[in-house]
Amino acid sequence: MRVATGVSVLVLGAGGIGHAVVSSLETRIDRVDAFKDMKNRPRGGHGLNLLLVGTDGRERITTAEKEKYRLGGVPCHCTDTIMLVHLSADRGRASVVSLPRDSYAEMPPHTDATSGKRHESHPVKLNAAYAEGGPNLTVRTVEHMTGVKIDHYLEADFTSFMKTVDTVGGVKICTARPMKDAYTGLDLAAGTHELDGGEALQYVRSRHIDGAADLGRMHRQQKFMAALIKQTTSSGVLMNPVKFQQVVSSMLGSVRADNGFGTKQMLALGKAMRGFTPASSEFTSVPVEDPSFAVRGIGSTVKWDAEKSRKLFRALREDKPLAPARPGRQPKPTLVEVAPQEVRVQVYNGTPKDGLGTDLDAALRGTGFDTTRAPLNGELRDLKRTLLTYDPRWDRSAQSLAAALPGSELKAVPGQGATMRVTAGADYRSVRPVRAEAPQQGGLEAVTGDEVVCP
Repeated sequence: MRVATGVSVLVLGAGGIGHAVVSSLETRIDRVDAFKDMKNRPRGGHGLNLLLVGTDGRERITTAEKEKYRLGGVPCHCTDTIMLVHLSADRGRASVVSLPRDSYAEMPPHTDATSGKRHESHPVKLNAAYAEGGPNLTVRTVEHMTGVKIDHYLEADFTSFMKTVDTVGGVKICTARPMKDAYTGLDLAAGTHELDGGEALQYVRSRHIDGAADLGRMHRQQKFMAALIKQTTSSGVLMNPVKFQQVVSSMLGSVRADNGFGTKQMLALGKAMRGFTPASSEFTSVPVEDPSFAVRGIGSTVKWDAEKSRKLFRALREDKPLAPARPGRQPKPTLVEVAPQEVRVQVYNGTPKDGLGTDLDAALRGTGFDTTRAPLNGELRDLKRTLLTYDPRWDRSAQSLAAALPGSELKAVPGQGATMRVTAGADYRSVRPVRAEAPQQGGLEAVTGDEVVCP
């Protein structure tokens, strides 16, 4: 996440600033030979693939910042975040795929970077590749797991993340529900928030907010990345040489990149992506079969869904978009806490108009709600305003349904049970699209950046 932040600023802005400025900034990047002696690599596809790695390094963070943002732990010298970014051949689209750090992986044969001991292939968690063999083994492991050839490797730590966010003026995040994590100190009420660097770090690091754990954290990292792109492209940073140099300088001191990622590559990417917006980016995570796959000697790992993962990485190799096309100018879905797929709904027609209940049932089902598909006539036949009744024990589900039917009347009915009841009134016109703040685990759902940023 740290490197994704920095690189998005660097790549998007390079084309508008000039060779001299970028060349002077490039000298500050720490170089690493991530592709040394690599053999039997995947065949290259169309477009450009970057492996973006965030480590938990915090050596340059002050004591006060460590205490305020709960960063006092001992670094594990492993990858805290891993993202595979595909830039399309026409540079009009960036596809970001999060790879769970606890993914079950088969480590290729290698020599331990610390002990010098030779190891044969063995099972590990994905983030252990960095600890055992550094960037080179990390690239080899990801290529082995995905079948995607990596063109460039970039890495950064906590420091560059915090400084970059502060330099662009903070990032706006919207959340449909309160978020609190005692481990990181995150404490956000539902609504819109302007996060500074430290607060943003708490947001992207938190994994104890709900049962989604690390998978939920990856979704928040993607959402933050989209918000950063929006802030960077809409604030004038990219076209202001002074501001741009401040932003890039603030993060390059703690960035490492492969030897082939230099001035020429930065300028070419920046020039090609001048028109980049949040809608140009798309985000997803590797489809998961089992988020708690137990492995002897390793513990709980994340097991990928083999078939869906192959489909995902084949799309990257073939330079195909991951997010489904949205015909026309459909309204942006409203974020809700409970996914519509988890909300059971019985529809009633509260008017003399034939077929209104059927239309409402179909519209709710099209938005994802679990309707009974058997609408009924309501007791009231002259209802003016659509009525939504619910059991108070399922109030969060009711809020998701109410977001899809703005202007409807909500009425709590104790003892009604888990099924929501919607009686269509004369005011009913359409259903507003809604979707959960976090994607369903295990699916191949991808969203574009403009779908997850604040309005």
